[in-house]
Amino acid sequence: MYSSFEYYTPTKMIFGKGAEDRAGEMVKAYGATKVLIHYGGGSAVRSGLLGRVEKSLEDAGIAYTTLGGVVPNPHLDKVYEGIELSRREGVDFILAVGGGSVIDSSKAIALGLANPEDDVWDYYIRKKTTDKAFPIGCILTIAAAGSEMSNGSVITNEKNGLKRDFGGECLRSKFSLLDPELTMTLPEYQTSSGAADILMHTMERFFNRCDNMEITDAISIGLMRTVMKYTKILVDHPDDYSARAELMWAGSLSHNDLTGCGCEGGDWATHNMEHEMGGMFDVAHGAGLAAIWGSWARYVHHAAPDRFVKFAVEVMGVTPGADDEETIEKGIQAMEAFYHEIHMPTSMKELGIAPTPEQIAFMAQSCEDKAGGANGQVVPLKKEDMIKIYNMAL
Repeated sequence: MYSSFEYYTPTKMIFGKGAEDRAGEMVKAYGATKVLIHYGGGSAVRSGLLGRVEKSLEDAGIAYTTLGGVVPNPHLDKVYEGIELSRREGVDFILAVGGGSVIDSSKAIALGLANPEDDVWDYYIRKKTTDKAFPIGCILTIAAAGSEMSNGSVITNEKNGLKRDFGGECLRSKFSLLDPELTMTLPEYQTSSGAADILMHTMERFFNRCDNMEITDAISIGLMRTVMKYTKILVDHPDDYSARAELMWAGSLSHNDLTGCGCEGGDWATHNMEHEMGGMFDVAHGAGLAAIWGSWARYVHHAAPDRFVKFAVEVMGVTPGADDEETIEKGIQAMEAFYHEIHMPTSMKELGIAPTPEQIAFMAQSCEDKAGGANGQVVPLKKEDMIKIYNMAL
């Protein structure tokens, strides 16, 4: 029997060339009087994007203040800085200009502003919860995290190396402006890492132990094949607008819960294990996922062979082997070959990290503690299981 589900995706999406020029119009439509423009590094300034956004707000008669400096694996201290600045300036709307890190940081600031009595980090470590946040909007510059359409946020506490997430419908962006041209200047590594993240958002939901709906599977399979096709094109032709557009829209669809309908939420053990790697070693999220996925797949595939065979044949296009085990291994190898084709790692060594046994044990314990027990749906992974997978991925 198919599992019951609820599907809610209220974010207004505006897609196409020049979408960012509608920022002022959209912010005004949601009643904002003063906006925090939150962004990352100097590229938003150098490209002229920040200036265009500011002009759009000025033309709409909306006051604003700015805060840059968001880094990959966004830091808690920057969130605190944004909360303090926004309170001082009387901000009532957060506008994220960037990729998933900027959007996640913006969501955390929105939580802090709406809940002044709490430490925002308490939500990320599951000490407290809330259904209140200030409104946010997004101007996306990287196809990757899907945060522009998701209900989640991931923040790293740089003081203790913990990378934690919080989710709730209050974190849904009111609108997201998607212009594929904004992604054309990205370095190849960021584009490919983003593609790996998009794929994993779908794969986390695809690999499960449910009686899956055929339509959800068809959407997931089409999305994954599309991402792989156009990412390979972008390796050689980074200015291909059509490829950029396909990848950008796939990123939003991969993490707005569409591919999770009827699958009881999916697995997510790979994501949780990578969060520990990201918190400890500050690696690019998508690259970290690529580095560990094959080891996870080889460790758990016996518990859901039908799903792994379906992935191998219908997503990776492999010819079935003599038995399921051979077919599954061919599918995993094909996925790893794709990662190498787009210059992504398939091991921690290729990722550039070499955790010690003590660090591996710490990551596994931290991952178990975060979950309050086992991680994953295909095989619920305890600390000992995760230690084995980390070691396989070395």
